[in-house]
Amino acid sequence: MSGVVDAHVHLWNLATDPQPWIDPESMAAIDRDFSSGDLERMLDATGADAAIVVQAWNSIAETGRLLDDPGRRIAGVVGWIDLTADVQAQLDALGAGTRRRLVGLRHLVHVDPDPGWLARPDVGAALDALATRDLCFDLVIRPWQLPLAATVAAGRPGLRFVLDHLGGIAESTDDAAWEADLRALAAHSHVRAKISGLAGLVDDPVRLRRVVGVALDAFGPDRLMYGSDWPLTRLSTGPVVWRARVDELISDLSEGERRAILSGTATACYGLGT
Repeated sequence: MSGVVDAHVHLWNLATDPQPWIDPESMAAIDRDFSSGDLERMLDATGADAAIVVQAWNSIAETGRLLDDPGRRIAGVVGWIDLTADVQAQLDALGAGTRRRLVGLRHLVHVDPDPGWLARPDVGAALDALATRDLCFDLVIRPWQLPLAATVAAGRPGLRFVLDHLGGIAESTDDAAWEADLRALAAHSHVRAKISGLAGLVDDPVRLRRVVGVALDAFGPDRLMYGSDWPLTRLSTGPVVWRARVDELISDLSEGERRAILSGTATACYGLGT
């Protein structure tokens, strides 16, 4: 796919898909519906052409509605199914394979009550099944979960993993430990990562540049992708400022390397346009 791909956005209708994690006081800016029409206006404002819509709550009904959304600039959906149940049956019910819009799956590991959820045998079997269906698995985790993610990834070289938000670095209090663990995960060539979920660090430009520099060195541009994390980015700088900051952070790279981050990695990893 040519043009800029925003690899991480969300859509929701609170009437059909409530988001219990949204606090109406501290998150008032996102405590409303966000439609594909809103998405198109955001993409226009940030100079992006298409987006990957990512599930916001662990709900297969939400995933089905995202897949059915007629938004013309939705390039793919990273949805959710119960990875502790019959994976093949759920994927068949969603039409995976015939509806190429389903490009990956994700589970809210960072808030799961089971700290070892990623290491469960039934989850492992489910991840193996995703590989056979040519689907990616997005990792939404916190820094302390990076070592477990690296262990899981090491055991499944046939599955494409995508680390969201650089492993939650924006919430880390120990950048040195985060860096060591991120590099251990990045050592596995089938793992990619998103430069997303970092807009809250814009007010600390030194740390932001250092964090992105670590990711560039660990993964390389061909395994990194840009994401706005809209509409959550409305809680900080907003998507336009974040896109401008990303452009600044990658300005010293070659044209081909910038293209990889802004579209090539997402296109190849998620199989967009196939």
